[in-house]
Formats: sequence, structure tokens, C-alpha cells
Amino acid sequence: MRFAILDVFTDRALAGNQLAVFEDGPEVPAHLLQPLAREINFSETVYVYPPADPANTARIRIFVPTNEIPFAGHPVLGTAVLLAARWDLSEVRLETGRGVVPVRVDGGHGTMEQPVPGVEPYPEPERLLAALGLERSLLPVDVYDNGMPHVYVMAESPADVARLRPDATALTDLSPEGGLGFNCFAGAGTEFTTRMFAPADGIPEDPATGSAAGPLACHLARHGVVPWGAEITIAQGVEMGRPSVLLARAEGDGDRIRAVQVGGDAVLVGDGRFSLPD
Repeated sequence: MRFAILDVFTDRALAGNQLAVFEDGPEVPAHLLQPLAREINFSETVYVYPPADPANTARIRIFVPTNEIPFAGHPVLGTAVLLAARWDLSEVRLETGRGVVPVRVDGGHGTMEQPVPGVEPYPEPERLLAALGLERSLLPVDVYDNGMPHVYVMAESPADVARLRPDATALTDLSPEGGLGFNCFAGAGTEFTTRMFAPADGIPEDPATGSAAGPLACHLARHGVVPWGAEITIAQGVEMGRPSVLLARAEGDGDRIRAVQVGGDAVLVGDGRFSLPD
């Protein structure tokens, strides 16, 4: 059972967000999919399968250490860059649990068309602020769901984001069944810094969260911080020693989101093999 290791949302090795990709998913027994993801213990592990529709490139299954999820950003981007290099492609179409995600690839850089998220107010903002150690959010605390739900809190400054020492137990209590990411960000113009915490999913902190980058662009545009169509640059992972850069853009008007794009680089850094008994 062979796998590749990529660093995603970075143009240099040993930074960004780690990703393991098993390019021949059918060779991995179904009962080992989750244990292997737990063994590797990256934020996500991907298994690649033949597509259901021959018009697409591949079907993928995405696992965090604790469960399977329908969509995530850095697994889609990293897998697309890997398959494009292997098969000499400029566009990769990946079938995910949230539909087909097209990714344009140019060398080690990819840009994905993300699912348009649903939006609603987060029901427990005061508990979340207390868990993060913040007094207030500069914008409404909303939750966006593009296959991976994320909540957004805007701090006063990037320095406040860097100083965060969240209560992991309290955040886990706010997501008792897992599947919810808590994002705190700050910035101005088109430059933002963010941190994402999902301890209930076995991810105390994530160095680069592609599924959260697109909705962040939506959140900023919906609340008038940046214009619709503006590309924002997001810095993440610095506090973890794995600096990452994500690019995101949301198209829409008023409160309506029409399209979401997220881009970044990915670097192949290694490969390996598991040899396990049946």
C-alpha cells in the first residue's frame, strides 16, 4: 500500500499542511482506511479511486484522524497537484462527497472551484469567545458549510490571533460530534492571518485550512470588509512552525455567494509503503 507525502499551501518542503495520498485506493482494504489515517495522523489522508464518471479525473475519499469527511481544501489541492504531475494534466476534476471539484493546475500551483457554502449565524457566540479567550468579535460570528462547517471570529489584530491559547476542552464541548472548525482571524486590506482549531476531530490546530479559506473570503465580502471578487491572501500555521499561504476569492453580491475559488502551492516531499497483514 504505497502513499505519497505532500506539503500543501507552501512552495517549500517542511512547511504548509502535510498530506498523505494513497494513489491506488482500491488496493487498501476498507477496514484499514481509518486506522491508516489515524496511524499517519496528518490533518487529512486521501485515498484515490477511479471516477464514477469518466469525464472526471478521479474519485477521492478524505479522512481526518477520527472519521471520514466529504470535503476539505488542502487534500483536494494536494491530490490535484500530485495527479496533474503524474498524468501531465492542466485540469483535474475530483469527485468528492460534496460533488465534483475542478482544479486548474500550473506546475506546483493549483486553484480549485470550491462548493458554495451555506451560511447561518452561530448559535453560541459567547461560549465560543470564552473558549478562545476573546471578549468580542469585530464581525458577526457566522458558520459556513461547504462540506466542512467552519465558524469565524474576527479579532482586533493579528497579534491577538497569534496570542490565542484556546481551551481545547471547551472547544470540543462546542462540537461534541466533531466536524466543526473554529477559526479566528484578523487583518486589513486584502491581507489576513488566521488560526483554525478542531480538537474534536483530532486536530488541535491546523497549519493550513483550504476548506476555511473560501468561506473566509465570503464572510469578509458579505460584511463589507473586502469587495466581492477581491483576492485575499491568508497567512496560517506560523505559530505551529509550518507557515502557509492561501489565496481565496468569493464572487457574489449583497448577501448572495455565487462562486468561491481557493488557490495555493503544493510540494511533493516523500513517499512510503505500508505492509500490513490482512
